[in-house]
Amino acid sequence: MNRLSALDMVPARPANRASDVDRYVGQRIRERRVMLGLSQQQMAEMIGVTYQQAHKYERGINRISAGRLFEIAQVLGVAVSFFFEGLESDAEQDSQNRQRMCLELARNFAMIRNERHQDALSQLARALAAEA
Repeated sequence: MNRLSALDMVPARPANRASDVDRYVGQRIRERRVMLGLSQQQMAEMIGVTYQQAHKYERGINRISAGRLFEIAQVLGVAVSFFFEGLESDAEQDSQNRQRMCLELARNFAMIRNERHQDALSQLARALAAEA
């Protein structure tokens, strides 16, 4: 009788091909970078890679080594686990997206220099919330 090992049961995958997890981690890197207001070029310089490499990381085209991911986490001011949060649950993903939008909204609101414009935006938000 021919016995299969655990390795025989794992589907073959080319070593250099990105997976859904790689794309997810790249998406999380991009979200955090945007939240901080950094360009891809700025982040690339901070982690010591080319712009093209940083772009490939964010798109999930190139896999990120553990050491490089640790470096990226330090530059972006998060724990390495941040890049994997919400990976298993769509509900968690929706929550993460909502949190990202709120942070981006707060960052953009703070960049509005005209107090009248800030007040108008605040009143609009209140009116829209009252409709819900």
